[in-house]
Amino acid sequence: MKKIEAIIRPEKLNEVKLALSDLGVDGMTVSNASGFGKQKGYTQIYRGQEIVSKLLPKIKLEVVIPSGKIDEVIDAIIKTSKTGEFGDGKIFIFDVVDTIRIRTGEHGDAAL
Repeated sequence: MKKIEAIIRPEKLNEVKLALSDLGVDGMTVSNASGFGKQKGYTQIYRGQEIVSKLLPKIKLEVVIPSGKIDEVIDAIIKTSKTGEFGDGKIFIFDVVDTIRIRTGEHGDAAL
């Protein structure tokens, strides 16, 4: 099993969720996040004052999937979240030793 953590633009969340749902990904965790990479934040003018924001709003999406689906899930995330601009995000992949469904006690792929 693999865990995928994807940091994406907030406006791309619905597209990514639909694409993953089409692939049979049944569950995911979505969190609001803030951060920066090569963008280094942004500058805006508010009431005549220049305000520099170093942290940009992002979405952190987490899914655990069987190892056999890893390539198609990653491709779907990239295809639906890519704009070609700085700030499109990152994908991190981790090995998962085991998964246990608390309600039933199922282990492994059956718990997904």
